Amino acid sequence: MNFTTVLFYILAAVLVVAAIRVVTAKSPITAALFLILAFANASMIWMLLGAEFLSLLLVLVYVGAVMVLFLFVVMMLDIKSEIMREGMRRYLPLGLIIGLIMVVEMSFVLMQSWGDIGPAAQMSDDYNNTRTLGELMYTQYVYAVEIGAVILLVGMIAAISLTLRRRKDVRYNNPGAAVRVKAKDRVRLVDLKPQAPVNAKSEEKS
Repeated sequence: MNFTTVLFYILAAVLVVAAIRVVTAKSPITAALFLILAFANASMIWMLLGAEFLSLLLVLVYVGAVMVLFLFVVMMLDIKSEIMREGMRRYLPLGLIIGLIMVVEMSFVLMQSWGDIGPAAQMSDDYNNTRTLGELMYTQYVYAVEIGAVILLVGMIAAISLTLRRRKDVRYNNPGAAVRVKAKDRVRLVDLKPQAPVNAKSEEKS
């Protein structure tokens, strides 16, 4: 067992612990920080396997942009953890079953490659990982890329539809009506007769 194999299992162990803490953490901010740690370890594992482009892409896109933005949103929103944990016991059995299936699948993969973790093949010095990945994506796997793009588009449209839905407990401002408003609709002049001071009235009664 060489140093690369030992480093792989160390990173994999940290990745598994971070993933568990993402699910079990009580604070959303803590869960987001552990998710950043999980992404960083996955990126280093990809680097060990020779996928430099995917490794850097994971750090730049997910850790550097998506997760930081998600962390800012979580910190700015007033999220109540009690509401988030409602119904957890109802979905816990299904989650445990799915997690167990994933653990069994990963165990089969690790047993097949035990002691032989590292780059899949020896590449030449002028090998361009990014170019090879691009050629495969847009030639051999072009339909898979298009299906993934359609799925992301549907998810984006669904998120916008759920966000912009009409709610009865939210006040909406109509910019067109605000622009067309006139002074007589907003200001009303009332002619009030002068009244005597309160102190003067009390003195007259006395």
